[in-house]
Amino acid sequence: MTQIESERARTEPATSGITETDRTVLRWFDRTLTYARERSYRGWDYGDGMSSRLLQALPVENRWVNLAVQETIKRAPVNVRPLFLVEQRRNYKGTALFVMANLTAARLRDDEALDFGETAAVDYRGEARRLADWLVDERRKGYSGFCGGHNHPIQFLDGQGEPEDPDAVSTAYAVKALLRARTLDESYAELARTAVDFLIDDLDYRPAEDGRGAVIDYHLNHSGDHYTINAGALCARTFLDIYDAFGDEECKRRATDLLDHIADLQTPRGGWYYRDPPSASHLSMDSHHNGFVIECFQRYRAVTGSDRYDGTLTDALSFYRRELFEPTGAPNFDEANAYPRDIHASTQGALVFTYAGDHEFARRILAWVFEHLHAGDGAFYFRSERFFTRRVTLMRWCQAWMAYAMAEYLDARGMASDTDP
Repeated sequence: MTQIESERARTEPATSGITETDRTVLRWFDRTLTYARERSYRGWDYGDGMSSRLLQALPVENRWVNLAVQETIKRAPVNVRPLFLVEQRRNYKGTALFVMANLTAARLRDDEALDFGETAAVDYRGEARRLADWLVDERRKGYSGFCGGHNHPIQFLDGQGEPEDPDAVSTAYAVKALLRARTLDESYAELARTAVDFLIDDLDYRPAEDGRGAVIDYHLNHSGDHYTINAGALCARTFLDIYDAFGDEECKRRATDLLDHIADLQTPRGGWYYRDPPSASHLSMDSHHNGFVIECFQRYRAVTGSDRYDGTLTDALSFYRRELFEPTGAPNFDEANAYPRDIHASTQGALVFTYAGDHEFARRILAWVFEHLHAGDGAFYFRSERFFTRRVTLMRWCQAWMAYAMAEYLDARGMASDTDP
């Protein structure tokens, strides 16, 4: 059972029937997938500056030089990646999102009442299978179970992340994608199931020091000085996804322990800081990471049917809509700053409100993106600043997330066939 199908059992859709706005979303969804498919799902990414061939050609290796180049590329008001000879690659998490979007597109296309125009003949299931095979081939090997990570190095203040290093977030989305792809080949799900061992052994799933619940590391080089809250929540969702697929009660217990601890970290306002303690990060209660956390609590309710976290969810959704979104559907960056208005915040908002059954507000968020961040030809820009737009298209951050958000919205609206792909 998918997340959408699980949530349908608990939430009545905001409206019934296919609206013209839904058909507009379908057209943009089709064009977004076309843009990505024509580029073999390769492109630039948010933190890919260290894959600059100019940087790699320097005769010295220096943390501060790495940071200067990486952050200049990331923060420049225009796309300077071509000048720095930054490689365009497939992103592991982005590819997982495209697997799921293509599976939904296949089911949408099966409904002959929906017009896919010139792309009606596209083999979306074949696309999903090829991308799922890539996830399998490009998984990080030598660990306790299935796992994945970014395909470019990242410079941090306290160290460097390498492409070989797996992480909780990339793994979480790859597991979800392979579990959905089990209708193409059961071996995908069997491989994804082994991620449990990676989470427990390599990411050090353990009891929380305060005795309430459990915690887990974000990645292998995680500092013991802080806890990354959204990464812990996504690990809980991975346990839940595997529990949903295989009925493994131990996975349900581990997910509950992780979410118990995260529920205790909720602030009186209803949101979560990026890290515990909050001083361990420059980020505050930013939008898309709060959306990750909320989605994981939604997943728990959808899969288990339990009301264990209903109070947590009620407060979180109230904070999320009241402080992290404008009534127009525009995303705020965090609880204190409207800008930059980031496309990832928009897509995560569309997902959260879709899963909450508030399709009208999810649609409003997508409409805001179409109006303010559409680059043309199915592509989308990265961010809207107060006085200008960062006219950079990032394959994972923009395209993959928009494709996935629209796919989940259209699925929830009942536009996809009820038969599995």
